[in-house]
Amino acid sequence: MANYENRLATTTSGKSVEPSDFEPEESGLFEQPSRSFRQARARKTYEALITAAAKLFAERGFDATQTPDIAQAAGVSVGTFYRYFADKKEIYIEATRRELARAHHHVMDRLTPDRFAGKAWRATIQETLRILLDHVTARPETMRVFVEMAMRDEQVAALKIDFDSAARNGLATLFRAICPSEDVPDPEATAYIVHTAVMGCAYHIAGVTSEPTPVSRERAFAALTELVTRALFGIERPTRS
Repeated sequence: MANYENRLATTTSGKSVEPSDFEPEESGLFEQPSRSFRQARARKTYEALITAAAKLFAERGFDATQTPDIAQAAGVSVGTFYRYFADKKEIYIEATRRELARAHHHVMDRLTPDRFAGKAWRATIQETLRILLDHVTARPETMRVFVEMAMRDEQVAALKIDFDSAARNGLATLFRAICPSEDVPDPEATAYIVHTAVMGCAYHIAGVTSEPTPVSRERAFAALTELVTRALFGIERPTRS
């Protein structure tokens, strides 16, 4: 097996990977039609409501945030709020969908084969994991509310399933492009395991879950890097004489 630190990104057929070969499937999470408004002022009000709602939900949680709070934070009346949204759950769904779509593209745009070609695998994996961890740890309150809501609301749960599925599909597409088939014979299953491990660690490190983290962020990050590196590129073993 070639040293993973020097191996160029290739497909299982041995051909060089082109950017056009990397086309992860999109999901319904990113296909929502944009609302149209006749006046720019209406669009501005709509966006102000979503921005205010996202901030309040992160600060107070879903239950403690009421529609008058959102309207006040956006600088509009409660009546105006109900011209745009049926209730607070509708605006929560839209605000969360936007955040998840932004997060997905923020991570997946950095997980393209050209970022791996000719570079050190371990350094690139560390950068990738840091991007994901930083996203979760930078918004622990938002992620905490999202995880809690996903456990009790079917619509939010469906949104989480959609988000996780899109992430796994993207990872599987990447693994299929850059990892030889003898190292990663089942890209979909590997993507599932890697995604579950990374997100689980990220939630713990960020304090999204109520369970305390038994090791430091640095130790968890180092172990996670080693786990993903070995899963994708194998282990370089010395030849016995």
